[in-house]
Formats: sequence, C-alpha cells, structure tokens
Amino acid sequence: MNLGFDIVELGDADHPEAGETAPDFTRPLVNDEYWEDASLSALTDDEPVVLVFYPMDGDFPATYIWQEIDDREWVDYDAHIVGLSISTPYEHSRFLEEWEVEDYELFSDPQNGVAESYGISHDLDGMNGIAEPRPAVFVIDEDRTIREAWVATEWPEFPPYSDIEAAIERL
Repeated sequence: MNLGFDIVELGDADHPEAGETAPDFTRPLVNDEYWEDASLSALTDDEPVVLVFYPMDGDFPATYIWQEIDDREWVDYDAHIVGLSISTPYEHSRFLEEWEVEDYELFSDPQNGVAESYGISHDLDGMNGIAEPRPAVFVIDEDRTIREAWVATEWPEFPPYSDIEAAIERL
C-alpha cells in the first residue's frame, strides 16, 4: 500500500547504548500551561525518564507517536515521560492542546543540539541546513544510565511500544 511517501533509509546512528550514561542537557520544557528551562539530570533526580525524540510538531509521525503513547497511558508508569523535537515552545503548546496529550511534557530544541549530542540527528531531504532528530526512545534511570535504547533506521519508523513498556516496567 502506498501511503503517499517514500521510505527513506536512515542507516545506523552513533547513539548511546544501554548501560551508558545519557548525555545531560538543559532546554525549555513545555507542558499544557507554561514552559521553563529544565535539565534531564534534574528530571532523573526525581524519577526515571523516558525520553522520546520525534520529528517536528505537525509531522504525521509526531502525531502518531504521541497518540499511541497517550492511548497506551504511559502517564501511569512510575517514570517521567518527556518528548523532544526541534519545534518551538509555542508550537509545543499548540500541539499538546490540539492533540489532547496534556499529560506529557516536551523539550524544545530548535537548533537540534540535543539530537546531535545523542548521535541521532537527521538532515531533512531538500532542506539545506535543516535537521531534526530521528525517532528514538531512551529509557533512563535515576543515575542517568540508559536501560533501553531504540533508534529508527528508516523514515517513517515507529517505536516498538511493547518492548519499551517492558523496559519501563523493569526500572
């Protein structure tokens, strides 16, 4: 079945693996009411974190990923579920409201520096100088140790939700 787009091979990524320390960063963290700068390490000080990298808000994979996470009620896990994309805080606020995923928070990283530090940056075809994170999920414990890592190798590709849920349950 042709869904109106071509599958793009992204190849391997040089990302941190399970057992390694997740790179720390500070970016605006957006919820359904406001945003403020927050660091990954501050979040992991309180509880494990599931860090979901996704394409920019408005892209169909972003909508699909967050609707699936919301439908699976990841908010009920004993972990902080956060997303990260190149979208601005304003775009994140609209996205959270429009798709009714207000139980989650989204990091804003318009320059894509976090994806670069995680080795998962992807140059957008036909857009010189514009990159975004490839879809990826990192399950991170309170010591910032990565317990599970999944990174897309083609576009579009979606996370193995059941495998990630099993990793969250093992935390």
